[in-house]
Amino acid sequence: MMIFQLALKRKQVCFTLLISLFFFSCKQDTKKEDASSKPNVVFLFADDMTYQAINALGNQEIYTPHLDKLVRKGTTFSHTYNMGGWNGAVCIASRSMMISGQYIWRAKKFMDQYAKGEHTLENHTWGKLMKQQGYDTYMSGKWHVGIPAGKVFEDTTHIRPGMPRDMGFFGPLRKWLAGGKKEAWAAIMPAGYNRPLDENDDSWSPVDPKFGGFWEGGKHWSEVLKDDALAFIDKAAQKENPFFMYLAFNAPHDPRQAPQSFLDKYPLDKISLPPNWQPAYPGMDSIGVGRTLRDEALAPLPRTEYATKVHIQEYYAIISHLDEQIGKIVDALERTGQLENTYIFFSADHGLAVGQHGLLGKQNMYDHSLRVPLLVSGPGIPANKKVSADVYLQDIMATSLELAGLDPAHNQVEFHSFLDLAKGTETNSHYPAIYGCYINFQRMIRKDGFKLIVYPKLKQLKLFQVSTDKDEMIDLSEDADHRGTISTLFDDLLQLQKEMEDELDIGFLKDYLKTSI
Repeated sequence: MMIFQLALKRKQVCFTLLISLFFFSCKQDTKKEDASSKPNVVFLFADDMTYQAINALGNQEIYTPHLDKLVRKGTTFSHTYNMGGWNGAVCIASRSMMISGQYIWRAKKFMDQYAKGEHTLENHTWGKLMKQQGYDTYMSGKWHVGIPAGKVFEDTTHIRPGMPRDMGFFGPLRKWLAGGKKEAWAAIMPAGYNRPLDENDDSWSPVDPKFGGFWEGGKHWSEVLKDDALAFIDKAAQKENPFFMYLAFNAPHDPRQAPQSFLDKYPLDKISLPPNWQPAYPGMDSIGVGRTLRDEALAPLPRTEYATKVHIQEYYAIISHLDEQIGKIVDALERTGQLENTYIFFSADHGLAVGQHGLLGKQNMYDHSLRVPLLVSGPGIPANKKVSADVYLQDIMATSLELAGLDPAHNQVEFHSFLDLAKGTETNSHYPAIYGCYINFQRMIRKDGFKLIVYPKLKQLKLFQVSTDKDEMIDLSEDADHRGTISTLFDDLLQLQKEMEDELDIGFLKDYLKTSI
């Protein structure tokens, strides 16, 4: 009897194990099926690319056939913003927000806490959240974020620094500052800065490999990134998992280098100066964008028309070269049969002035530097559609999470998915106003067709009606008819600061502004 009971018990155990294995197998197959049915996500990330630098979006001087194709194939968000930066390298803040999903000042705390040892924060990053949803995650290119790329993405290649070499800028800067500014600043600038002085200045060339930069390693960095992407796409085509690719180009950041054939597309006599061009921006030093800021040291001060056109020429050339690499990446997705189930996002970490308002860089509150292109295409995304609702570029992260099956808000992500805006089920912005900041030198609010810029150290502000003044050339801050607008926007900005945990006190300006406007 005991032997019979033991045999029966063994049969029951075996039966239970078989049933468990069956359901486990079904569960695994279901999970695999669920993952394989999800769309791929490709994020193409440019560096220093203003919203004005795509032909299909209105700039007839620039050659961008492949980005133009993405414009026609999908939806464009025409008013996409970065919040700004907590130091001169604005890209650090932008990319930290993108990876963490946090608004600017909380993104800074996020990265600071990670640096202090709170490494569990890795689990709340973009790559990790996509991985949790069954995605194979891949990253190549520029990183410049406090968490190592390998802790966020499972597969990485060619992790690049913030820019291709600094061309020796900071050594002369330290020497100049240590010398009590007795030496002429322009005289000790390294090659690639404070140029061109005139039509005969041949001190630096964007096509000569001897200057390193994008040419270091023997192949242009944009082409290396394209090759990395193609290799991963071919590998992904052999697998069932959906994939998430984060492809971060250093272009068109300076040094703006491209092959000669791309420079040849832009004869100087065909390049126009921007309508808001000026030789210098008033009070540059007091708003944190003086001649010792690396970006602003690239061209002579005061700006000349010739130097500005040369910088625009080189900017356009490296963008056209970047455009060619993007075309090859999209072609590879199509060749491998993966394009139809892939969402492609294209944007940049911030814009760039390149001569507008007498500025060269991104450390300011004007649209040319805060506003970026944002293109999205994929299943269910309308073709050749324009959306004018205000968004932040980091909404791309939240949108991809929604596509992966996650609720961004339930995963500690503050930015909003714009999938509803892209598909037309929503038309109003998810943000009542757009906020901007640069260290403790500048603050900005954009709302109801107006933009208010505040310069606390100068006790100065500027007001633009951006709905009609797209180049931000007509300052209305001293117009008595707009006192009410200024007061309302200033109060709204103070409220935004609280929401953002922005600790800069600009409230002291309230009484001052009452008597000065």
